[in-house]
Amino acid sequence: MTGTPARTDDNRPDTSAHATTLRILGTSDVAGLDISLAEVVDVVERAYRTLADGKSANPRKLTVKPDDGHSVSYAMLGRDGVREVVAIKTSYKHGLDRGRDEQRYYTTLTLYDDVTGLPVAMMDCGRIGSLRTPAVSALLARESAAPGSRSALVIGTGTQGRLALPFLLTTLPDLDRLMVHGTHPDGLAAVRAQLEHFYPGREVEVVEDVRAAAADADVVVAAAGQHTPAAIEAADLKTGALSILVGHGIAPSTLHEADRVIATSEAQMRVTGTDMADADGDLPPVDAEFPEIVAGRAVGRRSADERIFAYNSGLVVTDIALGHRFAQLAVEQGLGTRVPLWQ
Repeated sequence: MTGTPARTDDNRPDTSAHATTLRILGTSDVAGLDISLAEVVDVVERAYRTLADGKSANPRKLTVKPDDGHSVSYAMLGRDGVREVVAIKTSYKHGLDRGRDEQRYYTTLTLYDDVTGLPVAMMDCGRIGSLRTPAVSALLARESAAPGSRSALVIGTGTQGRLALPFLLTTLPDLDRLMVHGTHPDGLAAVRAQLEHFYPGREVEVVEDVRAAAADADVVVAAAGQHTPAAIEAADLKTGALSILVGHGIAPSTLHEADRVIATSEAQMRVTGTDMADADGDLPPVDAEFPEIVAGRAVGRRSADERIFAYNSGLVVTDIALGHRFAQLAVEQGLGTRVPLWQ
């Protein structure tokens, strides 16, 4: 464990004595960092603005997947031009052909200070992803949901589904009907627990007929795993609905029959969204990318009755911004272990 380093004149940690060491932040270190949902949304939104302003770099992710599809791995490199931080994120998931309890998932984020040229930290990125992704969905909903939206449906109760409703309430506080569809009792209990933790007294309605529930939902967040039986079609959605794809749970028709298509990154959608392609293997063009919407150079919604499809794929610049904030908090609290990696 290490204490808080001295500060330099530019308000960056003085890490000159640690050029050959790396601060490791394990799962328990990251879990112990206190951050509000509103701050997460703010950090993520600022990362999008920085990218839209051309101050950050977010190249397309690299993907490796064996022919039998039992695993998938990603590598993402990026640079935050305001924080002046370079980072590499890796993700590896094994057992995609098995049940959720048998799957293995590992993800890490390694940060480097691009002013001092020194390493900042390497951390478990699981919590960052579990916060960043629903925060992006909440921002998509803020910018693209129909005016007066009051109901939301979340499909899936895994990592990405459990915080979806609290984040949606952070950006759309007028939501008064909250619905969730899931098949795992533990997951449903976790959804209830997270909602009670962040919004005491708010109730969530567990729905079994997901297609009927979709007909009443202004916002649909599809965050289920690939084995979900849920597959909402475009015809199931109400006029003016916003459907956000995070994982699985909505059918390709919701994309191909949408009046407007938004993506956090069109390039990434064409890499990771191939399961939404039509019979010819094609995906429709994207009408607007989300960083441009956040920056005010594009609009999320043009009319109240548009059915909008939004593709939420992770951009590493948002991981960098949130990961760097976590690293700052960890340094302030003296968390982590120094490893002499380059000695």
